[in-house]
Amino acid sequence: MSLPLKIAWRYLRSKKGHQAVNIISIVAVCGVVVSTAALICVLSVFNGFSGLIMGRLAMLDPQVAISSTMGKTINDADSVIDVVGAIPGVERAIPVIEDQALAVYIEYQMPVRLKGVPDDYNTMNDMDSVIVDGEWKLRDQVSRYAVAGAGPAVRLGVRPEFLGMVQIYAPQRQGRVNMANPMGAFRQDSLFVSGIFQLEQNSYDADLIYVPLDVARQLFDYEHQATQVEVKLAPGANEQQVMSAISQALGDSYQIKNRLMQQSEAYRLVNIEKWMAFLLLAFILVIATFNVISTLSLLIIEKNDSISTLRALGANDRQISRIFVMQGWLITLVGAITGVVIGLILCLCQQQFGWLKLSGDPAHMIVSAYPVSVQWTDVLVTLGLVAAVGLLTSMVTALIMRRRLKSQESGVILSRIY
Repeated sequence: MSLPLKIAWRYLRSKKGHQAVNIISIVAVCGVVVSTAALICVLSVFNGFSGLIMGRLAMLDPQVAISSTMGKTINDADSVIDVVGAIPGVERAIPVIEDQALAVYIEYQMPVRLKGVPDDYNTMNDMDSVIVDGEWKLRDQVSRYAVAGAGPAVRLGVRPEFLGMVQIYAPQRQGRVNMANPMGAFRQDSLFVSGIFQLEQNSYDADLIYVPLDVARQLFDYEHQATQVEVKLAPGANEQQVMSAISQALGDSYQIKNRLMQQSEAYRLVNIEKWMAFLLLAFILVIATFNVISTLSLLIIEKNDSISTLRALGANDRQISRIFVMQGWLITLVGAITGVVIGLILCLCQQQFGWLKLSGDPAHMIVSAYPVSVQWTDVLVTLGLVAAVGLLTSMVTALIMRRRLKSQESGVILSRIY
């Protein structure tokens, strides 16, 4: 350990000559500790919410989605499925059709997003886990069925046990409209409701209805087209490698997205909120460092006699300045490490015990306590910020020290003259 560092460590641990300096030193360290711990906790909470949202959306989103870059539909979906299905790591590929339609039940009606899928679509995702009423069923020996989101179910007033059928209307894509018979411009079909799902995400719950794939093709006048091909990967398959292989096999005419890319807007918004909170807390941390500068300024004044003694022993101005620069680094380092440890302990306790609860009725919430997820990248970013703030503190301290030493030197010269 170098001499300036030894002296700085001694100054940090020793009791100061004035009680005010002791109090300000404790406040300076506590300011860095609290700011650092708050950064760790807040970033971890945002990570928890982000993971919660992505986890809920992943229940219905396909692992890999393929769409056309040349238009709304994939014209020859069957050939695309054959190519994709032969790629190692792909367990299954299916066509889906999604478009706007009008749903009518008795005197109620609303625009909906109709998604036509194979009958066993629930094996592609975790659909069964979000069914809150009825069951997943699109077909049996008696009839064909629809599975509606909570939004359409409430607005239309439908339930799985009701005997009435939901009327689905979709505008014809081809042909002319006969103004004498406007209803002739629509294709129509009727389905019972077999189940209701609720994901607690407005983008799915508000207007989505699942129907059999052949019903969607009849309503929207598609034969072999699909608006999207959804892919389920085999267990243990490398997602990036499979996506790269699909892209090479299909070419630039197709867009390949994983779950994160499919929900890029939601993920981007959460990240914006997270880093805005980080900037606000970083500003608070910078403000807290002014206490460190104040502490060092008072310490420089208090150690005036010690500085003179060090000079008499042969220490130069650079060595003396380094003592107080090291002091600033030590205050920042001790505060940062303590803050990170406290922040991690609080996050682990929240994960284990869920002390901080969300306001509202727990029966209507996905989670009752604040979700927390610690990411080591956030810890490293926080430590990097504290290191940058420590560098700023050291630069200011060095400037103060140089001015102080010059002032002392001028005083010595004047005393010798007179």
